[in-house]
Amino acid sequence: MYICLCKGITESQVQKLGQAGFIAAEELISMLGIDDDGCCGRCIGNIDLFLALAAGEGSRVVKCPDRDQVRT
Repeated sequence: MYICLCKGITESQVQKLGQAGFIAAEELISMLGIDDDGCCGRCIGNIDLFLALAAGEGSRVVKCPDRDQVRT
């Protein structure tokens, strides 16, 4: 399933990064490029989901960030 439409990032991509040892928030943000201008910023608000996937915990439902938290 896609977890970032801006970057086309899937759950399996994040899981593979976790298997390769990238399990810190800063590492995932950098490796996935979700902090650059080509991303809307919602993914940063859902970094807990990315960390859970990287740690092999599977997907879970998370709340979307408030509109004022989204980078414009």
